[in-house]
Amino acid sequence: MRRPLLPAAAAVLASALMLAGCSSTGGLRAEEAARSAAAAGGGSGVTTPRWTFAMVTHAGSGDSFWDTVRKGSEQAAAKDNINFLYSNDANTANQVQLVQAAIDQKVDGLIVTLAKGDAMKDVLAKAEAAGIPVISVNSGEEYAAKFGALTHVGQDESTAGKAAGAELKQRGRRSVLCVIHEQGNVGQEQRCNGARAGFGGPLQVLYVNGTDLPDAKAAISAKLQADASVDTVLTLSAPLAATALQAVGDAGRAAGSTETDTFDLSSQVVAGLKSGTVGFAVDQQPYLQGYEGVDLLWLYKYNLNVLGGGSPVATGPQILTAKDAPALAQYVARGTR
Repeated sequence: MRRPLLPAAAAVLASALMLAGCSSTGGLRAEEAARSAAAAGGGSGVTTPRWTFAMVTHAGSGDSFWDTVRKGSEQAAAKDNINFLYSNDANTANQVQLVQAAIDQKVDGLIVTLAKGDAMKDVLAKAEAAGIPVISVNSGEEYAAKFGALTHVGQDESTAGKAAGAELKQRGRRSVLCVIHEQGNVGQEQRCNGARAGFGGPLQVLYVNGTDLPDAKAAISAKLQADASVDTVLTLSAPLAATALQAVGDAGRAAGSTETDTFDLSSQVVAGLKSGTVGFAVDQQPYLQGYEGVDLLWLYKYNLNVLGGGSPVATGPQILTAKDAPALAQYVARGTR
């Protein structure tokens, strides 16, 4: 049974989030130029109709990763003269209701995540019937074409997992604990399975509750105390990486004996790369996922362009290590990496 649409979520979807300004070459200079243009009352850089695009994600609240996705979307929307609506809910039934609300509003385009893809099948069929073009981002690449999406923007999670596994092997790790923080998330399962294939050595999976970080920390620590053979913790998000670093200390492991590696970036992860407490991070460029999700919809509406040729538009994986940390720091700090 579907839950009724939460009033707060409906209010979020109904509000338009606009950035006035223009973007040229990207980077810090373009961002500063956009702020200056906005302050001066400048408009977007295109003259196409003011279409309305809605993005509906499976993100929870207060997640810096999704703040970065959203920032990319908002900046592309400002450039493309788009009225941009953003809403999110980690509860799959509520995400479905948010997509339905966007369809009911007769938006001109939809950007969705498909972390638990099967649940989105019926509502995306309604979007297709209503003539609303859809692009999927981040999660659920395997569902995109089946559910009528123009393309998928993100990284192939199995490929990303294999890249992480290969890096673990190259670094001489012996036994890996892969921590899944959202049970039922297909992409996270694919990351761990890919890491196992790329690593070729012992890899165990530990399920924790990513919405309860103290409980997750305790679970990781208990596993490390129970199994002395584990010399590496691989987490699937930046917040869990910080939690794992604490868990390694709580488990009484000697400094340098247990490596923490992760997917995704944050200021803490970059600091860890610099200090050596984090060995490497797998970056999927969330800003780019949000930016391209909006931009590709605009290109389709304007010129019937579709990128990918039937294959996803890849934004990752990129393996980042200590040598990359100094250059990354400024972009992570401003929330675009």
